[in-house]
Amino acid sequence: MIIFKNIIKEYNNGVKALNNINLHISKGEFVFVVGSSGAGKSTLIKLLLKEVEPTSGKLFFNKKDITKVKNRKVPIIRRKIGVVFQDFRLLPNKTVYENVAFAKEIIGASAKEIRRQVPIVLSMVGLSKKANSYPNQLSGGEKQRVSIARAIVNNPTVLIADEPTGNLDPETAGDIMDLIMQINRRGTTVIMATHAKDIVDSMQRRVIALSKGKVVRDDQRGVYDHEV
Repeated sequence: MIIFKNIIKEYNNGVKALNNINLHISKGEFVFVVGSSGAGKSTLIKLLLKEVEPTSGKLFFNKKDITKVKNRKVPIIRRKIGVVFQDFRLLPNKTVYENVAFAKEIIGASAKEIRRQVPIVLSMVGLSKKANSYPNQLSGGEKQRVSIARAIVNNPTVLIADEPTGNLDPETAGDIMDLIMQINRRGTTVIMATHAKDIVDSMQRRVIALSKGKVVRDDQRGVYDHEV
């Protein structure tokens, strides 16, 4: 599904964010990426989203080498990847329905498809009754549910969750994790960058630990580990 092969990423300021990364993530996996600030988690995600390019090495996605693709093909790759952020990144002047619909509008979906798909996804995340609400009328957990709905409305093959529970209380974080697990069980590959030790330890899924740009641990049923 996703292969990082000898990936090195060095920024113009001389910082080597990733140093010889070799990873294979299979279709349908649930993977935690952990590590302290500056370990390389964000760069790993940016490489997948084609926001930055590797200095050397190759990156494969769905059996295709996407290391150096033409700019016009980048949106096609991104359509297959949904992203959930810690700070939600909702459009404040759009309703819940409109925020989710917008994700379909930008890929050219028809009005009929939008009317059919958006209510289904809002029901999945438990927000059918909030469709006409605006972000400032929602709780943190509800905002993250909207963010998740927007991320999955185009049926991505991969969901990247970047600290999705970072701004949430433990109970709400648990609800969000249940939802992400539900999405994973439907076949979507999930890659979650997090500092949430309790969540990582309780779920016992694959844990990839980064430190100073290197993979220092890759455990199939791992824990967060205080030393990361």
